[in-house]
Amino acid sequence: MTRQTPPEDAPRCSYCGDAFPDERLRDLHRGLEHYDRIDDDERDAYEDAYRDEETDLRSFRIRALAALVVLYFGFLILYALVTL
Repeated sequence: MTRQTPPEDAPRCSYCGDAFPDERLRDLHRGLEHYDRIDDDERDAYEDAYRDEETDLRSFRIRALAALVVLYFGFLILYALVTL
């Protein structure tokens, strides 16, 4: 897999220079990799990004569970109809 060169205007980490697709991912990176070096504003941005990420993950888990339940009962009904 080839690594693409990030655009020039991509948000970059001020500590290590890594580029990120959006600011939220950059803020998460700073909080996880450079927590002991970030200032209060960056720490607040990390905590906000972390809460947003947690909300998105919870939503994904609920949707994935719903899809599995629908799939399970769909196969169960299909099995019941085929074996009649």
